[in-house]
Amino acid sequence: MSFEFRIKDQGAVHFVTFTVHHWVDVFTRDIYREELIKNLKYCQANKGLEIYTWVLMSNHCHLMLRARNEDLSDIIRDFKKFISKKILKLIIDNPHESRKPWMVNLLTIDDRIWFWEEGYHGEEVYSKQFFDTKVNYIHMNPVRAGWVAREEDYVWSSASGYFGIKKGMLELAEFG
Repeated sequence: MSFEFRIKDQGAVHFVTFTVHHWVDVFTRDIYREELIKNLKYCQANKGLEIYTWVLMSNHCHLMLRARNEDLSDIIRDFKKFISKKILKLIIDNPHESRKPWMVNLLTIDDRIWFWEEGYHGEEVYSKQFFDTKVNYIHMNPVRAGWVAREEDYVWSSASGYFGIKKGMLELAEFG
């Protein structure tokens, strides 16, 4: 029996995690990371997605987000479905992808795409204190992984933009 998290308040800020199926390290190449960012930007511009903070790791991403139109579950579903197809196609079409057969084998089942693990482990952000705890957790991910010494040095996160060091890849909403 599977368990799927359901968002009760579709307009509230939520902390979510999207994990690649089998924890495959897909996001080690810029082409795949850039595609994910491009599609988050699309959701911001066209679907009313607000992003407060984010980090993209090699096999998962964390975000704090909200839907202005109070349809967060729909946005997440559509985003995950679209980006799954898009990135798998990029993997298949990439002549430089040395891991192609292995990745395609792990990210498909019976000729169907299974890019993301089920669900997204969402938690409603109910206070400024909880928000700050999640900001720290998100931004410290690459530091805990040993990839950078300081959170603001990791390019694939909102840390440098959040702290006002430089403009980030995604527009950030303000909590509160």
